[in-house]
Amino acid sequence: MLLKIFKYQNTIISRYLLTNLIVFFFAITFVIGLIVFGNQFVLTVQESISFGIPIKELMPLVGFNMLRDIPIILTLSLFLSIIITISQLYKNSEAVVMNSIGLGDRSFMNLIKPIVFFAFIIIFYLTIFAVPWAKQQKSYAEDETVNASEFSFITEGKFESFKNGEIVFYAAEAKVNDIAGEQNMEEIFIYASNNEISTIVVAPEAKKYTDAKNNSTYLRLKNGTRYEGLPGDENINILNFEKYDLEIVSGDVQKSITNFSEIEERNTIDLLREGGKNANAEIQWRISQPISVLILSVFGIFLGKSSPRNGKGINLILGVVVFMLYNNALLVAKSAIESGQLSPLIGMWSIHLLLILFVIIFYQFREGKVTYFIDKIAFFNIKEKSHV
Repeated sequence: MLLKIFKYQNTIISRYLLTNLIVFFFAITFVIGLIVFGNQFVLTVQESISFGIPIKELMPLVGFNMLRDIPIILTLSLFLSIIITISQLYKNSEAVVMNSIGLGDRSFMNLIKPIVFFAFIIIFYLTIFAVPWAKQQKSYAEDETVNASEFSFITEGKFESFKNGEIVFYAAEAKVNDIAGEQNMEEIFIYASNNEISTIVVAPEAKKYTDAKNNSTYLRLKNGTRYEGLPGDENINILNFEKYDLEIVSGDVQKSITNFSEIEERNTIDLLREGGKNANAEIQWRISQPISVLILSVFGIFLGKSSPRNGKGINLILGVVVFMLYNNALLVAKSAIESGQLSPLIGMWSIHLLLILFVIIFYQFREGKVTYFIDKIAFFNIKEKSHV
């Protein structure tokens, strides 16, 4: 069975069709991937500025997000490339010649079948195994860089703001120790604003460390002074200290790094064992993406058929609209399953069946068979009675 699916028909027509399909597929994938990568990079830069973290520390998040979006990118790219390839054959009147020798829609399906099933296997692997792993690793990276390590990346000799400007931090020198989680700093200045109370802390030296008992991260300042209030205020509290520990991240936040409660990050096998509405919704979503490749590939062949006199790009625009409606319908069904408004037995399978039914009706209408059946119905075939 598999050998028949992946059997390559080594003919001039098959080579010509597959070459065009592969070229369009990689071109569209590159363009869409570039757009998605650019969007992810912009969001990463915004996060870097917001949290004061170097961009290089957040770049792994871009890679995990790209891996998460690859199944949708591949599905859309293959769908559009099939439409463009078939449409180009009709625009150049090449498909007319092929139809005259018996090469119709079914022949086109057989020619692109190896690529479609290869894409099905790739997307199935990504959605079942790779994407959940990428989402889990993304959570690790976000918690470590944004939550647990917000003060880990101190640039010496530069004022830096954290927590949306609530804290301004300055260190004349900063050195990272060999011990994990420790960092030595000198000439420290901290300005914090909390509930309209301004606090300034200065110290000649400080050390960032992680407590092994409660797993909290602290900033230990030595031989410094703490000012509560600003010059001109009626009451200013001044406190000299030899050692002052400032908690940066609570141990509860650190522990949450290893606790993944999000359904999207869990292994597929664990979801099958767990059951429940959320698990069923996530499993159906993961399976729906490779299924959509098969349905959209067939639909793409039907959409690609056009007349040379038709406007350019109409089929392509229609394909994008269909993909958006189809994908959004799956997301709505997923939310309905999670909220209990839709039975998992109906679930996203109904969306696939509706699209298959629409594809069949679209094919019958394009071939003129729908009007033939309508004419056979007595209700639509009422003729005016002739009067003598």
